[in-house]
Amino acid sequence: MSDTPKDPRRRYSASVVDGPGKAAGRAMLRAVGFRDEDFAKPQVGIASTWSNLTPCNSHIDELARQASDGADAAGGKGVIFNTITVSDGIANGTEGMKYSLVSREVIADSIETVAGCEGFDGLVAIGGCDKNMPGCLMGLARLDRPGVFVYGGTILPGKGHTDIVSVFEAMGAHSRGDIDLIELKQIEETAIPGPGSCGGMYTANTMASAIEALGMSLPGSSAQNAVSNDKREDCKAAGAAVLELLERDIKPSDIMTREAFENAITVVIALGGSTNAVLHLIGMARTVGVDLSLEDFTRIGKRVPVVADLRPSGHYMMSELVAIGGIQPLMKTLLDAGLLHGDCLTVTGRTLAENLAGVAPYPEDQRIIAALDAPLKAESHLRILHGNLAPEGAVAKITGKEGTRFSGTARVFGSEEEAQARINDGTVVAGDVVVIRYEGPRGGPGMREMLTPTSAIMGRGLGDSVALITDGRFSGGSHGFVVGHVTPEAFDGGPLALVEDGDRITIDAEADTIEVELPDEELMRRRAAWQPPAPRYTRGVLAKYARMVSSASTGAVTDLPD
Repeated sequence: MSDTPKDPRRRYSASVVDGPGKAAGRAMLRAVGFRDEDFAKPQVGIASTWSNLTPCNSHIDELARQASDGADAAGGKGVIFNTITVSDGIANGTEGMKYSLVSREVIADSIETVAGCEGFDGLVAIGGCDKNMPGCLMGLARLDRPGVFVYGGTILPGKGHTDIVSVFEAMGAHSRGDIDLIELKQIEETAIPGPGSCGGMYTANTMASAIEALGMSLPGSSAQNAVSNDKREDCKAAGAAVLELLERDIKPSDIMTREAFENAITVVIALGGSTNAVLHLIGMARTVGVDLSLEDFTRIGKRVPVVADLRPSGHYMMSELVAIGGIQPLMKTLLDAGLLHGDCLTVTGRTLAENLAGVAPYPEDQRIIAALDAPLKAESHLRILHGNLAPEGAVAKITGKEGTRFSGTARVFGSEEEAQARINDGTVVAGDVVVIRYEGPRGGPGMREMLTPTSAIMGRGLGDSVALITDGRFSGGSHGFVVGHVTPEAFDGGPLALVEDGDRITIDAEADTIEVELPDEELMRRRAAWQPPAPRYTRGVLAKYARMVSSASTGAVTDLPD
């Protein structure tokens, strides 16, 4: 094979397969199915998060093949490779959950590693479970090669309109004595009917919607059932779209702009999305060089209402939103109201406004999405709190159903397990503010989700009378009066480390404050006596993560520049 002029679409693969000096590489590729003509095509890496350890990802092997076929049909050469996934739904409430947020960084690292090594010219990344999505986007952003993200799709409801959060809350109801083991087992057996990501506006569906609004998915990708012809066609179209992006040299950095991130924040708020979106969008933005901050969520939240009646705080599931048109009609409404930047470029090669031009409104009789002038909540449910407990910020999810102010007595725990035991045995009572500390990015390490304790609180009927604050984070399925991402975290000597049982804590979602009612002198006295705890891990991936990770307020990423 002789040297040939480089095809501008083959900026990376040409250096791997062109010319006599690359015969060995071509020999290896022939063994996995390359033919002579394939070496002259742009190579499209298909990053698959397939695994049969979770329903969120158990079908993605087929979707990856569809994406590869789409790239091939458009004149490229698809090459499928895998990255990892872990399951929050399985790991929640265990020590294993400390690996969940870490997996986001591992996914980004692995996509960057494989594509950087193998010389892929463009990429399709397919994610299902929570951390897959921001991990995939961070990998695409680091490489800055033409790429498209595909969401694996949502699960269908279980029997009796149940889902994974129904199971967690049934566990709390069982511990209270409201249901017996037979009833608990019936919910366990029927709540998860097949493939797809958890069915409410939890973190997976939140992030899928955010990424579509960001412009990095094809229109409609975020609101499709996991097992459907629409999702298979979405994957084929994504593979083909990469070839068009290569032709026009459109890269993630052209799409993932500050205005695009503002669009993503707007859609997350309108949908009543997960607090994890704050962490992930800031992390994704920092990866692509956009200086997004907590204050951006406050600023945008003052003008964007919550209009979606979706779980966990609402009634409906993502599959029901899919049935009435997904998020495209909502985005068109937000655009027409001047709440979205319509001139942002997307992976279609067109602007957001151009993509939405022909979108029809929702059916008149639907009840899932309220009108902008009659919202469920006039301002954002994602509240960024500051105060003497969180001088660098904290993130609360306050829908208004919990009230907007809570004042109670601190009941302090040094781990999720300790708190869970005391919730289950009745130690935690109405009027308590449950404080779970040393669960931050460095202290945990890994910033576990507190879905198990928040579900136990709801299951025991304490959802309107107990608050919970933590330097950990929450599942998208958590609801109630909850505050997470408290920074600085306790492990770094943040004020949360100084709280004692019986202290009075007030959370005010109108003033956006979180305060412990102690004089500065007392806090200073306690700080002088405080000793940092020993690291929980000294070797392995959790220890490496704890040494490298940034604060939750900067996205808890591991690759910030010095």
